[in-house]
Amino acid sequence: MSDPDGERPVSCIRLLLAEDQSMVREALAALLGLEPDLEVVAQAARGDEVLAAARAQAVDVALLDIEMPGMSGLDAAAVLRDEFPGMKVVILTTFGRPGYLRRAMEAGADAFLVKDAPAARLADAVRRVLRGERVIDPVLAAAALADGASPLTDREREVLGAAGDGSTNAEIAEVLHLSQGTVRNYLSTAIQKTGARNRAEAVRAARDKGWL
Repeated sequence: MSDPDGERPVSCIRLLLAEDQSMVREALAALLGLEPDLEVVAQAARGDEVLAAARAQAVDVALLDIEMPGMSGLDAAAVLRDEFPGMKVVILTTFGRPGYLRRAMEAGADAFLVKDAPAARLADAVRRVLRGERVIDPVLAAAALADGASPLTDREREVLGAAGDGSTNAEIAEVLHLSQGTVRNYLSTAIQKTGARNRAEAVRAARDKGWL
């Protein structure tokens, strides 16, 4: 059945699209809009705008880029899961990092795809997750299995992530409400686990694996 204007079916799938690069976001919205049963009804340019966008519109599926300012797509997925447990979440990424896949699944994502996949594949993934399926890029799935789980604990990842902008131990301790000694211990353990020589190398190694 179509709407009164005959443009879209009444049961059109309503999408939220979150992507910080405006040209990419607009291109994706245009391509998805060509599908007769899909409609992008909300957009966000930052991760911390996702929840407000979802609250403003009735959304069936959220399409979230991983790397956004304000909040990552992975964190935004977890927030949406808490408030809208029935909403489906598709994670999109430019970087095929196995660690991202594991973290996306932990955040409750229903699908994980690279952004350079054909628009038809993304549209198909949207329909499949609404049928209750889980859709994962097969190449990334194989890489994640081969790579194994992240060796970092949540706290080690948090401290290492805080060190990524060059913050000192004292600055990290203040932000995370830890002692400087505790920060130093977490960083030391993270450096060992990543096989790095110093914190800068540990941050790079963890990011390359998708652990941060």
